[in-house]
Order: sequence, then structure tokens, then C-alpha cells
Amino acid sequence: MARQGFRWSARRLIGVLAAACLAIAALIWLIGRVCPRTAPPAETTAGPAADHYAEERANMVKFQLMGRDITDKDVLAAMERVPRHEFVPEEYRSQAYADHPLPIGYGQTISQPYIVALMTQLLELRPTDKVLEIGTGSGYQAAILAELCKEVYTVEIIKELAEQAEKRLKRLGYTNVHVKHGDGYYGWEEHAPFDAIIVTAAPDHIPPPLIAQLKDGGRMVIPVGPPGGYQTLWLVKKEGEKIITRNITGVIFVPLTGGHEMGGREQ
Repeated sequence: MARQGFRWSARRLIGVLAAACLAIAALIWLIGRVCPRTAPPAETTAGPAADHYAEERANMVKFQLMGRDITDKDVLAAMERVPRHEFVPEEYRSQAYADHPLPIGYGQTISQPYIVALMTQLLELRPTDKVLEIGTGSGYQAAILAELCKEVYTVEIIKELAEQAEKRLKRLGYTNVHVKHGDGYYGWEEHAPFDAIIVTAAPDHIPPPLIAQLKDGGRMVIPVGPPGGYQTLWLVKKEGEKIITRNITGVIFVPLTGGHEMGGREQ
């Protein structure tokens, strides 16, 4: 009789627990129906989109850069940090991390990720460097440089692009980038000399003012060639009075416009 009573008590206890669980579940359901749900915080709402672009950036670095000859760890890290989609017009954002250039308006383009990384790697930047960029465009190359050096001075001849890039870079927190609307052929003399110079549009010769503003021991990366014709990406090193150039690869860039079109004379 004692064992039968024990079995009955156990069965009764299990039944009571099951009933309690059902009651709790019903209460939770009722609360959910009666009380309004709290909206998720903004970070949670933005999360999926941010993660989507982060994955695209990671794939860009892995397959387009590391899969080729980009080996500088700092450059790779910068390319993975900078949100390239922020520098691309809305209608092209789905292609922001694709392996090709994209139009940004006014007949200009944002270079393909590989070319941006290659030119940056060739500069061999240090955290203390001061860099001059000719051809701000959307500001993407300047943002990459800003991740790697102390100060970036960038010159854009198209006023609208210069203004847009300056606002975009400030919004994204790049306080060490200084944008100027002007003729990049003549550099930015008041801030010279520069440890490195990068030119993102192609003149038909290497501008002498840029050579003059390059620090002794400095490096410049520049595409040279006629508009629509064969262009060469050159690495230029300055060693005292000696200028050393090295042919890197064939490229296609928009032409560098400005004073040099009038024979190198400021008008």
C-alpha cells in the first residue's frame, strides 16, 4: 500500500507541475497580447545591413586583394575597415565591392578596389607620414590613406566633388583629411614637402611641381599616358637630386585636367 501511495503521489506531483507550466505559458502569451512590444534599438535595426556590407568587404579583401599580390597587412586591414559603399552613388551600391570602377558623376570614377590597394601599398606608408593626393573624387582613396598615416591633403579640381567628399569624410569621422578645391597639377605647396604623393588621374607627363613637393626619400605613385590611350602606372622615388622611376603595370584612368593643359602655366 505504501508503494502504491508513493506512485500515486509522484503521478499527482507531475500533473501539478505540468499544469503550472501550462499556466505560465498562458500568462506569457497573455502579456504579449496585452502589452505593446518595444521597438528594437537602432543598432539592432541597422545590424543586418551593416553585417551584409562587412561580409562583402571581407570577401573583397580575400578574393580580390589577397588573391592577387596585395600583402601589406595594414593596407588589407584598412581596405576591410573603410565602408566603400558610403563613397558610391546610391544606384551603384549593390556593386560597391565589385572588382571594377564605378561612376561617381561629373565624368569621374571611383577606382576598382585592387587598384586602390595596389597604389596604396606601393607608397609604403608609415603612421607619421604626411600624404598628398591629387584627385579626391568621392574621397574613398583619401579615407584609405587616412587609416594609415598622420595627415592627408587632397586636391580636387571639380568643385562639386570636392565639397561632397569633404562633407562625406567629416561625417565618417576622418578628421585628418584636408580637402581643397583646386588644380592638382600644382600640388599643395603651402603644406609641402610630402612623404608620399598619390595621383588618381592621368597626366601626359609627371608634373614638375609634384616632384618639387616630394620629400627627399619620398615616393609617388602616378598613372601617365594620353586620355583613352595606353597608360602606365609609375612608382617614382626621390633620392636627393636623383629621380628613380619604375614601371608597375598598365592602367586606365580619367585624364588629369587643369593648368598643365595650357602648357603648365597657371591662368
